[in-house]
Amino acid sequence: MSDSSVWIRDDFKLDQINERGKDTLVEHLGIIVTEIGPNYLLGTMPVDNRTVQPARILHGGGSCVLAESLGSIAANMVIDSKKYIAVGQSITASHLRPAPEVTLVTGKATALHLGKRSQVWDIDITNEQGKLVCSSRLTMAIVEKPI
Repeated sequence: MSDSSVWIRDDFKLDQINERGKDTLVEHLGIIVTEIGPNYLLGTMPVDNRTVQPARILHGGGSCVLAESLGSIAANMVIDSKKYIAVGQSITASHLRPAPEVTLVTGKATALHLGKRSQVWDIDITNEQGKLVCSSRLTMAIVEKPI
């Protein structure tokens, strides 16, 4: 997609987005949305006792939660939220390198396809050195809100 803005409104605020994650898995894992770009959403997650596997490296499921969280938040920012909701339909993830405990990973969700009934988002997760840890693709279904 182009560098032009994909957001349907320009008044999204980070504190409001992060507040919406209170008392959810997003808060439990320490995921924080840190930046709204013209066509991407950035967020971080600590690699700590909540997100590691027994080998003390980032659990692949943790990467998927970060990817789906960022993609879902972004997807819901590009639809009419009074009429529709974007829900995860499919996610794939390629885990490319380990991220050790006591680090921070950053996910960047970028729209690949924004359709009327579906969206596809690419989410790249990098370590503190900017090296790719996980490459994920998320398909979202756009459904009407229940009345």
